[in-house]
Amino acid sequence: MRAALIGACAIPVPSLAQKTAGFDASVVKTGELVPPRVVPPCKPGACPFAGQSVTVLAFTGKVITRPVHELKDEFEAATGAKLNIVEVPYSEFFDNFISDVSNRTGKYDAALAGAWWLGDLVAGDYIVSYDKLYNDPRFPKWDIADVLPASRSLLEYAGKKYMVANDHDGQVMYYRRDLLAEPRHQAEFKKKYRYALAVPKTWEQFRDVAEYFNGKDLNGDGMPDHGVSLPLKVGAQGMFHFMSFSAPFVIGPGNPKLYWFDPQTMKPLIESPGHVRALKVLVDLVKFGPKEMLNWDLGKSWDHFLEGRAALTFTWGDLGALAQQEGSRVKGKVGVAPMPGTSEHYSVTQRKWIRTELPNQVGNVTGGSWAGVISKYSKSPEATYYLLALMATKEKSRVYAVRGWDGIDLGRRFHFLPPQGSAKIDDYLAAGWNEADIRDYSRAYYDTFTNPLQLPYLRIPGAFNYWQVLDVHLGEAVNGQLDAAAALKAAAIDFEEITIRLGRERQRRAYKASLGL
Repeated sequence: MRAALIGACAIPVPSLAQKTAGFDASVVKTGELVPPRVVPPCKPGACPFAGQSVTVLAFTGKVITRPVHELKDEFEAATGAKLNIVEVPYSEFFDNFISDVSNRTGKYDAALAGAWWLGDLVAGDYIVSYDKLYNDPRFPKWDIADVLPASRSLLEYAGKKYMVANDHDGQVMYYRRDLLAEPRHQAEFKKKYRYALAVPKTWEQFRDVAEYFNGKDLNGDGMPDHGVSLPLKVGAQGMFHFMSFSAPFVIGPGNPKLYWFDPQTMKPLIESPGHVRALKVLVDLVKFGPKEMLNWDLGKSWDHFLEGRAALTFTWGDLGALAQQEGSRVKGKVGVAPMPGTSEHYSVTQRKWIRTELPNQVGNVTGGSWAGVISKYSKSPEATYYLLALMATKEKSRVYAVRGWDGIDLGRRFHFLPPQGSAKIDDYLAAGWNEADIRDYSRAYYDTFTNPLQLPYLRIPGAFNYWQVLDVHLGEAVNGQLDAAAALKAAAIDFEEITIRLGRERQRRAYKASLGL
């Protein structure tokens, strides 16, 4: 399916290995914490799904997929059904599932889908809602109301529930708490920039902090280190990071939803003055990281921060958990905060720049938010929902969030520490977290997911194709091949090609439905 769409767009784009794949860092080791069993074995002759089988499609590796393997014995003992887990390379994951459902084969009962898949899957009538099963007492109980609003919005489409809660992605800023607290740095920074060194609230402040620390020894090895670490290789998360980065340049109180397209015409907004300014600021940041960063994937960027060689970065929740593992040189030093904002943003509706008294910060649910969906052609849809609901139970989910390195990130009220949630600090400490690190981490994600302003998530047919061409043109900008305006103009032209080939009216209807318009 991806090859067909790329060919239709006539735009050469690389295959992307998104965060999608989760744990890519190499300098730390993962732990072995295992969730408890939740459901008892069924009695002989009374197993609800005896003789049935459930086949789940997932991508190869520990992260995201590992919890399904952990459920196998428990699920089979409780239901009498057999669980088959098919793992494929990430690059083949979506193609395998979309091929199966579009050909009505029914080889897979479920897939651990990325949230952007819903545009294709719902429009094609390829998956089924679990609305009728959600309150049925025959199935393990989980509460969708526990999921914070921004993350919960991805579980539903056009008023129906499709994704069973699991992973809750979003991006935040990471900074070295120890560096910002050091009196010498505070004095030197204030002398140079004429304001106090503190956690950046705007991208302008982020730039100053990155510039200040760039070239200094940040981990005591006598070598100069860097202000920032980012994955800038084309095909390695660039477009995801740009989405979260650019949001406060475009989204604001007067324009909470228009980031991607004009919903009346489906004309792309990606070349707006707000997007262009954001890309200029991002390009300016590149000089405060290592030159090799232009060819880094996500894992190399994370490694650089985990080795104590960068003062700042912004990325997914995985990094905060990985920083607690054996091999990390920054455990106990990792500050976490919501993504910085801007002092003014460009309103695409009013066509002018709007200044705000306080920093304009925008939340996000950027990433996959990987969760199970049920194929319309499943021969065992109820047994499949039982499996996905079991994985969504509070007892399981609490452990997934605490250990973190499994790629399943926090997003439910019982994941967050008081006063925002009901999690127990002792559970995190027992799992190896530093107390200051987890308190920052919990607060930053709660604030991100409850921010009334959110980056609109693109869930329309071909969503990933739009993102792929954006990634290519972002690469042209950060590598100096095109200026920001020219790069985003090229992206807008490619967006138009995709929209025309997929059908403007079809795309417009899907876009409005995905935004709740």
